[in-house]
Parts: sequence; C-alpha cells; structure tokens
Amino acid sequence: MTENISGKQSRGISPAALLVAGAFFMEFLDGTVIATALPDMARSFGVEAVELNIGISAYLITLAVLIPASGWIADRFGARKVFAVALAIFTLASVFCGLSTTVDQFVAMRILQGMGGALMVPVGRLAVLRTTPKHLLITAIATLTWPALVAPIIGPPLGGFITSYADWRWIFFINVPLGIIAIILALRIIPDLHEDARRPFDLPGFIATTIAMVSLVYAMESMGAQQTDSVVTIALLAIGCVTLFYALRHFQRAKWPMIRLDAMQVPTFRVTMYGGSLFRASISAVPFLLPLMFQVGFGMDAFHSGLLVLAVFVGNLTIKPATTPLIRRLGFRKLLLINGALNVLSLLACALITPQTPVWLILLILYLGGVFRSIQFTAVSTLAFSDVPSAQMSYANTLFSTATQLAVGLGITLGAIGIRIGEKVSYALGMAAIPGLSFRLAFVAIAIICLVGMFDTLSLTKDAGSAVSKKRE
Repeated sequence: MTENISGKQSRGISPAALLVAGAFFMEFLDGTVIATALPDMARSFGVEAVELNIGISAYLITLAVLIPASGWIADRFGARKVFAVALAIFTLASVFCGLSTTVDQFVAMRILQGMGGALMVPVGRLAVLRTTPKHLLITAIATLTWPALVAPIIGPPLGGFITSYADWRWIFFINVPLGIIAIILALRIIPDLHEDARRPFDLPGFIATTIAMVSLVYAMESMGAQQTDSVVTIALLAIGCVTLFYALRHFQRAKWPMIRLDAMQVPTFRVTMYGGSLFRASISAVPFLLPLMFQVGFGMDAFHSGLLVLAVFVGNLTIKPATTPLIRRLGFRKLLLINGALNVLSLLACALITPQTPVWLILLILYLGGVFRSIQFTAVSTLAFSDVPSAQMSYANTLFSTATQLAVGLGITLGAIGIRIGEKVSYALGMAAIPGLSFRLAFVAIAIICLVGMFDTLSLTKDAGSAVSKKRE
C-alpha cells in the first residue's frame, strides 16, 4: 500500500477528517432534506407527490449496489482520486436534479447522485481510518459520525424552509459551491492511498451482492409502504436472502473476493456488525417516527413539529465534546451497556409523550434521547475499527458501510411496520381514539429491538478496544 501524506498527523482533528465529515453532511443532508419538498416538486412535474418516492428509492438502491464495490475501486484508483471524482459526480448530478423538468429526468439524476454518494462515504471514511493513529481514532470517528446523526434531524425543517421561502430547486443548487470547494480541498488534503497489488474485479461477487442488495432494499421499501403486494415482497426477500447467502459463501472461497470477511473474526468488529446493526436500525427509525407522531398523531403543523425534533439535534451536538472522555474513562463495554440502557429508556419515554405533555418535558426527552444516541453511535462506530489490522481496513470499511446502508433502510421499515402493528393493537383494544397511540406503540417496538441489540455487547471483554480507549501516554 502506498501512502503519500504531507505533514505530520495532527494531535487533534485532522483536516482530512473535517473535509470528509463536511462531504458526508452534504450527502446525508441531500438524502433527507428532499422529504418535505416532495409536494412542491410534484406540482412542478405535474404528478402526485407519492410518485416521487421513486426518486428516493432509486437513490438508496444505487447506494446499495455500488457501496460493496467501493473498496476495490478505492484500492485500484486511489482514495484521493476516487473521493474527488465522487464529489464531482455528486455536485454535477445536483445541478441536473435542480434543472429537471420531468420525473424521468429527476430519477435519472438521482441515480447519478447515488453513484457519487456510494463512493464518497466509504472511500472518505477509509482515507481517514488508514491515516489516523489508534489513540486519535475516537476523535476522528466522532467527527465522521455527526453528519449521520444531524442531517436526518435538520434536513426536513431545512427543506421546508427552502421550499417555503425560495424554490425546491435550491435544495440541489446549494450543493454546487460546497461541492466545488470540497473538490479543491480533497485534491490537496486527502492522502493518496492505494494498493500496489492489482487484484482482479470480483464480477460474480458483485453480481450476487447487487441482486441481494437491490432485492432486500426494495423489499424493505415495499414493507414500509402503505400499499404493497405481499407476494412480491416475500419473493424479493427470498431472492435477497438466497443471493446474500451465496455471496457470503463466495467471499469465503474466492481467491480475490470483492469483500473479505476476515474482519468478522475480530470480536469487536463482529459485535458492531450484529448488535450494532440493530442499534443503527432502531435510531434510524427515530427521525422517521417523531415528525409523523407530532403531525399525524397529535395534529401539529410541520413547523412546530420540526422545532421540537431539533431538540434531538441539540442533544447530538452538545454531547460531542464529552464523548471521547467518557469512552476513555469507562471503556467501550461499560459505556455501551450503561448508555445503551439509557438509550432504550429514552425511546420508551417517547412512547409516553401525549398531546397534553408539557413542551418543556417533550424537549427534555428528545434532548436526552439525542445525547444517548450520539454517544452510542460514536462508540459503536469507533469500536468497529479499533482492533481491525491496517491490512484488513479496506474490506472491513466496505463491509461496515454495506451493513450500515441496510440498517438505515431496515430502521425506516421497522418504524412503518411498528405503526401498522400499533394501529391493529389499538383497534383490538378499543383504544383507537387515543391520539398518536399507534406511533407510541411503534416506539415501544423500536426500544425492544434496541434492547435485543445490546445483548451482543455482553460478549465483549472489559478491555475491548483498549488500543483506542486508553489515554495517550
């Protein structure tokens, strides 16, 4: 592996980590800000708003298809070049999204955007992971994780603001100056990392993961929809599971697999893939459930609902400086167990919110929920790479990114399924008239899933991830 890095590694947050985090924020925000703009976009295209969901689905499926191949692409062509090209593709696609006049044009440009996003996130993270010393990994990961926590919270109200006071097309146009600046900085800051050995592209593995990811993501999208063909959904799930099983077997046997599974032998990485995926799925459901509960369940308008949800963002942001000291003081195992329990309680507290709950108490519950989910997210993401050898980092990063993408889709699906189950339970108990009960029951279901994910943490040793969590000497 060749590394061409100028200057010495900073003892604080590296410029590369800040740049990659900024690019992540642009990409994650673009995926969430569009939600509140769909009605206005639909009117511009002369279609129903529901028809534009295909634009969101096309973007997610493109991510799911290309993320598994991102590690090979970065190793072959170099992290700096791939990251800069990904930014260029994303920025150019943003321009064409804003200029689209038909649904077909918009969907095509969202697919192009997805191509840029699929390379931007995992390749940017890989560049930071490979150049960050173990004792600075917590700070680097904390920097990289805040966009995934913040963007889903501020995206919807920001989209509503832009749509109300400007035009929905500016949602995409604002990416242009940001993207150009990021490209220039990437060519100067991102290290030139690549593998000296030219391994062949694993075409059978790519085809298998493509079929698996498309089938699973589309099946989860179908399960989260109001109306769905159960036969098609079940068929897609079956195809996805079978091809995923084949892909995993192929990766174990192939000489040059697209994704090596060696990192799964590392206990800390394995825990973050299993229990950690359930946690990521559960917190991905929160930005989906909260606005629906406030608007549909309690009858609030979008503006006031968005203001309440911003309390989660404030919690995410204010706890960031304390996350590293907490990990160093408690260690990963103790922190994940204590904070995990608090995270479950915060989800259950959301289930207790009613239209009569004082605003200050709602804000407190959401703020604390943001604090606990931020700590857990950063700790899980850092632990994932704490004990992974440098030679396995590319494969581990690709595997982690793929699992994260599936977990996000699963979280929204679980939230939608939880609402439906809540509706049936409330009707069965004769309590359907209680405002927002189905949404509150969905929070109970999500809390249980989060609790189940914690059991995997019990298998960690007391010194798990100590190479990262110990104090600097």
